[in-house]
Amino acid sequence: MPDRPDFAALTRGQVAILGRLNSGEAGLSVLQQLVALAGESLGASGAAFVEAAADHGRIIVATGVWAPALGRRVGPGPDPVADLVEGVDATHVLAVGCDHRGRAVGSLHVCLPAEPTEEYEIVLRLLAGLVGRLYGLDTGLPAHDDPEPDADRDLWVAVTSHELRTPVTVIKGYADTLTNHWESLGEPGRREAVRVIGARAGELARLVDRLLSAASEEDGAVGAAPAGPFDLVEALREAVATLPGDLRERLVLSHLPDGLPKAYGSRDSIATILTELATNAEKYSDPDATVEVCAGVDDDTLRFRVSDRGAGIAPEHVEHAFDRYWQADSGHHRAGAGLGLYLVRRLVERQNGWVSLRPREGGGTVAEVRLPRA
Repeated sequence: MPDRPDFAALTRGQVAILGRLNSGEAGLSVLQQLVALAGESLGASGAAFVEAAADHGRIIVATGVWAPALGRRVGPGPDPVADLVEGVDATHVLAVGCDHRGRAVGSLHVCLPAEPTEEYEIVLRLLAGLVGRLYGLDTGLPAHDDPEPDADRDLWVAVTSHELRTPVTVIKGYADTLTNHWESLGEPGRREAVRVIGARAGELARLVDRLLSAASEEDGAVGAAPAGPFDLVEALREAVATLPGDLRERLVLSHLPDGLPKAYGSRDSIATILTELATNAEKYSDPDATVEVCAGVDDDTLRFRVSDRGAGIAPEHVEHAFDRYWQADSGHHRAGAGLGLYLVRRLVERQNGWVSLRPREGGGTVAEVRLPRA
């Protein structure tokens, strides 16, 4: 670690950020630049910002060693992200709170190669003050919404209605095709239509079981399927097989290695999660564009990614995309739409995992889901 912060980089960065603020820019994209500046000027191996909520926080910006934790919900504590960095001495993690007019908005964290001096803390507090100013502009921040008091019941209703609608539509579509185009489909086409109808009928049967199970529980909470160890790659391949044929043909299973450790969670949820992410990727991509699905492992988590080369997502939208009823095409909240990513985040977090979106280098979007290792 340098003996002193890089004040030249700090000055250049502050001038650039203040220029954006004075020109009316704000929101998550400016916050991302601020966090990157903290890492650069302090010589950190990683930097992160945790946005505060009533009883938890969420990592909404992360660089370097903390990048895999982007989107993770964290609990309260003196430094809730220090333990997320494998093999790093917590005494090398510097954190300061960020507030606006006495209201805590979050905390700024840097991971340093040695114990920080007072100069490093002064610089980080200076940048934390800029973060507070960002939140005071009331433009694009806070970046995520807290669930309402009845969120569990609302989620159950949303999941069941959303999931039921898709298989019913697919079954009806294939049944109409068989009825109206039986002869022209040929034997291979008829077999494929019957296969899809059977797969979706099985999905409906599982959903009905969940409905009956949830109806017998007082809280009506979603996620009745018990958690346990499961093969993530096998679950992903099975989920791909149930997708509509046109979407399935666009998927590139570029890296789904066998022999990964088991994930821990609800295997049944993988089909819903993958369907939502793949459908979202398809929605914002050209008709002939492919969607890549890959999986991997690190020390603590199993992960899978759905990547596209579509229109991409603006940095300031990566958290709002998980809000209920939010639509990227219009930038507004509208009732009755925009449930998919909201459901994905809630389902993943119920398994002690987390999900994030980020712009893809070269264009497009990467959605990443992380689940605990068994």
